[in-house]
Amino acid sequence: MTGASLTHGLLGLLERPISPDDRRRAALHLLDWIACAQLGSTAAAGRALARLALQSAQGPCTTLGAGQREAGMAALVNGGLGNLFEVDDVHRRAIVHPGDTVIPAALAAAEREGSSGMDLLDALIKGYEATIRIGTAAGPAHYRHWYSTATCGVFGAAAACAHVLGLDRPRSLDALGQAGMMSAGLWQCRSEPTDSKQLATGRSAQAGLLAADLARIGFAGARQILEGEHGFFAAACGPVDTQAVLRHPDVAWMMHEVSFKPWPACRHVHPVIEAVIGLRAQAGASTPIDAIESIDVHTYADAISFADCATPVSDHQARFSLQHAAAVAWTRGDLSLRDSQSQARDDPQIAALRRKVRLHHAPDLTAAYPERYGATVHLRDAAGTQHTVTVHTAKGDPENPLTAQEIQDKALRLMGAAGLSPQTTEQIAQSCLALAEGQPLSHLRAALAQAQSR
Repeated sequence: MTGASLTHGLLGLLERPISPDDRRRAALHLLDWIACAQLGSTAAAGRALARLALQSAQGPCTTLGAGQREAGMAALVNGGLGNLFEVDDVHRRAIVHPGDTVIPAALAAAEREGSSGMDLLDALIKGYEATIRIGTAAGPAHYRHWYSTATCGVFGAAAACAHVLGLDRPRSLDALGQAGMMSAGLWQCRSEPTDSKQLATGRSAQAGLLAADLARIGFAGARQILEGEHGFFAAACGPVDTQAVLRHPDVAWMMHEVSFKPWPACRHVHPVIEAVIGLRAQAGASTPIDAIESIDVHTYADAISFADCATPVSDHQARFSLQHAAAVAWTRGDLSLRDSQSQARDDPQIAALRRKVRLHHAPDLTAAYPERYGATVHLRDAAGTQHTVTVHTAKGDPENPLTAQEIQDKALRLMGAAGLSPQTTEQIAQSCLALAEGQPLSHLRAALAQAQSR
């Protein structure tokens, strides 16, 4: 059944031509992920992963917070860092954060193999494609219990590493087959105070690299790992449209559909942030908190499931709180890294406003999800005046994009918050973007090494 499998068809799609514009887009995603991961390396979970890496042998691969380690350890550690502050990229329809698994796997492989910068960017484009297409087929039914970024991302990590290793079609099929054997990540990790979400993405990045390494030595993998009777879709997704993996073969690379996050919070919260900022402009930023009677948030079911947290007691909970996001957006007119911290959570004004936020399920917005992440927010004041803003595409979505300069500025801010000097952050940014113009990967490696010595 070699020629008939979904993975065989998917690999055919990954052979589409890649343009200079595609590579420039990939360089922006690489820069965005590096900035997210640099910041993640300063968190408690990031430091714990670094301690694990420091117990392992040295190697040729950048391991944020732990110097140079062997490729598998670098992929594991770096793969656990990108989502710690919830600023990572996201594809709406697939409900995945492709950069968190694809980039650390491909970067480790490229450093180990001595690849060119363009080879790395091409690998990212292909890895994102595989992740997004499989995630789109898996859909919300899978996402209900499984962490799609990890479970679908392992396929993208394997596809990216297969490109770096120069695997032919049969060996690449083996790589995807092995990746499916290691697809894992249960959402129980978000229902308890765990660090397991970082393990899920890190392990998927590491597993994608391992899958490609095994394939290179002839370790055979299942060809129908996606659609087979006991394959990924049957086991973890239930009834799904499996052909979504191969649909629209002639569209632009899916990487162009990925959203960049402007605010450090769960993406399900972003439409509410933007809506409340709009309400602030309508009603007047000087409106006192005690003059606000209520803020009614109408949004889709998954947003409420993931981010109904009326009284967040940790930074993590604050980043997953619709109520906190609405209160901060009204009070500050923005939402920054510091707004998830205790000083903001315990601010009397923000706490008082959180208590006035009420969540409502909006069936029309649920019907539009995951094609669109939307919210309608009504603000009513004590005089009975109501203001309303609806957001269907939040800032950073393809229809409402961040500019390339805004993405660079975001990266510089995040790396600065991680303690890197302006000179180092600028060097990393320029080295990333120059990969699309043919600059060697060694320049970026040198910049990242400089960041390690901070």
